[in-house]
Amino acid sequence: METTTPPISPTPEKKPFFSTILGNVVYFCIAIVIALGVQHYIFRPFIVSGSSMDPTFKTGEYLIIDELSYHFHPPRRGDVVVFKAPPEPKKYYIKRVIGLPGETIKLEGTKVTIVSAAHPEGITLSEGFITHPQIGSLTFIVPPNQYFVMGDNRAGSYDSRKWGAVPAENIRGRAYLRLIPLQHISFLPGKEATYDNTN
Repeated sequence: METTTPPISPTPEKKPFFSTILGNVVYFCIAIVIALGVQHYIFRPFIVSGSSMDPTFKTGEYLIIDELSYHFHPPRRGDVVVFKAPPEPKKYYIKRVIGLPGETIKLEGTKVTIVSAAHPEGITLSEGFITHPQIGSLTFIVPPNQYFVMGDNRAGSYDSRKWGAVPAENIRGRAYLRLIPLQHISFLPGKEATYDNTN
């Protein structure tokens, strides 16, 4: 009766300790580079400070800002955007896009009317989500490549009504995710005011 001996697998060579450490360092560096790239060019965290967007956003809420979409299409009316503030260039503000380039914004009482090529007679925005209105009067023509923005807390927002429109290059991105507080986690928070009928 013949017997066969199973082949003996060669013992794998151990990698030198230095090589293992070097490999781990390289992987760690690549992960850091990817993380920084994602933060600077795709998504960025943002913590709301102040009451200018109340009741839509409150102080301390943690948001993720989408920095990629506006490389493919311009901001749209109703988008909640984070931008470098013209009156304070070292700070970021969060507001809602109301007026697009070339449009005329008319504020009469608490009404916001948009006059544009598509709506030469003007169309009044439906803003049932506004709980802190402000009575005022203003006519503003939005310059090319700029946007008229306002906070949802109209009675307590420092915005385009005071310092003018926001240049497109100042806009960092749009509110994409609300992560904190946990009970209010949402995708595209503030989307209830898209003003689709005026775009």
